[in-house]
Amino acid sequence: MEQKIIVTARNALISARAFNIGSIIAAFIPVLVPIWFAGSIFTYAAVAHHPDLRVREYNRWAGYRFYGVIGTFVMVLNFTGELKGWLGGAMNMWLTVWAITVLVIIPAGILAIIKAGREDWKDIELETDHA
Repeated sequence: MEQKIIVTARNALISARAFNIGSIIAAFIPVLVPIWFAGSIFTYAAVAHHPDLRVREYNRWAGYRFYGVIGTFVMVLNFTGELKGWLGGAMNMWLTVWAITVLVIIPAGILAIIKAGREDWKDIELETDHA
C-alpha cells in the first residue's frame, strides 16, 4: 500500500535554518557550546537526508562553520598553557578565541538564515511503500 507524505515548504525553511540558529545562540553564549555540540549532532543527522537538496546544503555549510570553529577552539585552548605570553594569559586567549568564534559563526549564520528566507520553498510529495 502506497502512502503519500507531504514535506511542507515551512518544514524545509525551518530545517534549513535550524543548525544556523543553534550555532548562533551557542556562539553568543559560550556556556551553551557543549550543549549545542551534542544537540547539533542530532540536528545535523536529522536534516542530513532531507528530501530537498537545498536544505542539506544549508545544513552542510552550517556544520562546516560550527565544527571547524569549535575544532579550532579546542585545539588552540589545548595549548593555552604553552602560549600564556602570546596573548597575555589564559583569559585573554579564551576571549580572543570566543571573539573569533562570534565573528565567524554569527554573521555567516545570519546571512544563511536570511538567504534561506528568500528561497522559493515548495511542498514536496513523497511516496512510500509501507506494508
